[in-house]
Amino acid sequence: MLWRGRRQSDNIEDERSDSGGGPGGGLGGGGQFRIPIGGRTGGGGSIILVILVVLAGWYFGFDPSQILGDGGGQITEDTGSQNGGAPANDEMKQFVATVLADTEDTWTGIFKSEGLTYQDPKLVLFSGQVRSACGFASAAAGPFYCPGDRKVYLDMTFFQQLDQQFGASGEFARAYVVAHEVGHHVQNLTGIMGKFNQMRQGMSEADANQLSVRIELQADCFAGVWAHYTAQKGILEQGDVESALNAAKQIGDDTLQKRMQGYVVPESFNHGTSQQRQTWLARGIKSGKLSDCNTMGGPI
Repeated sequence: MLWRGRRQSDNIEDERSDSGGGPGGGLGGGGQFRIPIGGRTGGGGSIILVILVVLAGWYFGFDPSQILGDGGGQITEDTGSQNGGAPANDEMKQFVATVLADTEDTWTGIFKSEGLTYQDPKLVLFSGQVRSACGFASAAAGPFYCPGDRKVYLDMTFFQQLDQQFGASGEFARAYVVAHEVGHHVQNLTGIMGKFNQMRQGMSEADANQLSVRIELQADCFAGVWAHYTAQKGILEQGDVESALNAAKQIGDDTLQKRMQGYVVPESFNHGTSQQRQTWLARGIKSGKLSDCNTMGGPI
């Protein structure tokens, strides 16, 4: 991805030097929307147990740090000092700011063509744990979007995990992660997310999960719409689209469950299977039309 030298967004809030404090208490409710992958872990001989706890954390919705505590299996972060030092990975910050800027340009144009005004989201970089309008979250939750404050939250160690633990490497795979969360922001601005939150009230867990899958697949499709216009700018390189599609495959519910526990529980899916995520991302990439991203009706 030919991103260097392009405009960088001013809507980055770098809280890495301020992250890591505050009490625990799980992820909270609040309507967070995130790609479901846990944070990076460390811890000597207990590494396998730590990985299992972290994976269980993102899947079942609790904060793994409450189990791992402050011992050898604690959540660790690479993007800055745990004691408030300066962030270390400035180039990655520049990459994220460039991708965010490109989403701003794309969605501003799309909204304008529909007679609407796009409002840029903020993207918060944090290290380890963070507070948002949706509550407290740890890096183990993965990237997420909070509709309450219209911000995307990202611990960039997630990119390392995406590459090293899940076999989804490449800059455009990382760009897809950002674009997916921005896709939730588009849903929020257009009222889709508000309707979703109303509809899921009073639903059974299984029904709410099915509705959540449709929301997540639409965010994948919206990420594909952004990729469609990015490709037209001539900044994609050979293999970029394939790396994004592979990332979508690796974070499908069925693939993640097989990796974590050796079997799948379809009624617990809340983001979509690998095939579904690839299909909807590819659909957005191919057409570039929001009308082709209607996941709320019909088969998915």
